[in-house]
Amino acid sequence: MMQIFDTHTHLNVDDFESKEKEEIALAREFGVTKMNVVGFDHPTINRALELANAYDNLYAIIGWHPTEAGSYTQEIEDMIVANLSHPKVIGLGEIGLDYHWMEDPKDVQIEVFKRQIQLSKDHNLPFIVHTRDALEDTYAVIKEAGVGPRGGIIHSFSGSLEMAERFIDLGMMISFSGVVTFKKALDVQEAAQKLPLDKILVETDAPYLAPVPKRGRKNKTAYTRYVVEKIAELRGLSVKEVAQATYDNAVRLFRID
Repeated sequence: MMQIFDTHTHLNVDDFESKEKEEIALAREFGVTKMNVVGFDHPTINRALELANAYDNLYAIIGWHPTEAGSYTQEIEDMIVANLSHPKVIGLGEIGLDYHWMEDPKDVQIEVFKRQIQLSKDHNLPFIVHTRDALEDTYAVIKEAGVGPRGGIIHSFSGSLEMAERFIDLGMMISFSGVVTFKKALDVQEAAQKLPLDKILVETDAPYLAPVPKRGRKNKTAYTRYVVEKIAELRGLSVKEVAQATYDNAVRLFRID
């Protein structure tokens, strides 16, 4: 049986309200058997925890998104920390830098990013990074902060092979979303083709970034299958081989029995 692990989905946002049963059923039809629900503010963190509690094959990742950095307080940090010991919370994220929306100044984003990297180390969890129009600064922060023994993930990678290799050298893993299926994403495709197979993961970032052939529509966690198929095509491997390798990588990284 094929097993695919969607390491980053947002079944906790309003787009999916009360539809998670059908989303999970459809995902299973596509071979997607496990998924991480990523929370990034109060409502989505609460919902991620609810979903992880309700379904055996769902896990929660919680953190404070860079577009929310300006509202990060000790109270929020305490709330995150209080939930990090939950048995189904397997990572801290998504955290990072977003210079596209630029909701808060760079220095504010960087400070909140660093604080949460430290939290991930203190609580022995991998951290999951959102970076948009900020790859160099993201690299610099991670290099300075240092990657703990549990590592981390650059989620929905959209850079070059060389950039991906630099992150891997720091101790990070690279996760590919539907972007890898886009015709013009040649640098991302090169990275997916040439990186070591034991350093890559797959995800949807649903309901965003739907892959070809569903591009422009609402993304579904089931569509991780199309990401796997594209990477298999790029690498000259079978879909099952890429599915199993990325599944094994995720289970190892997140320490899921």
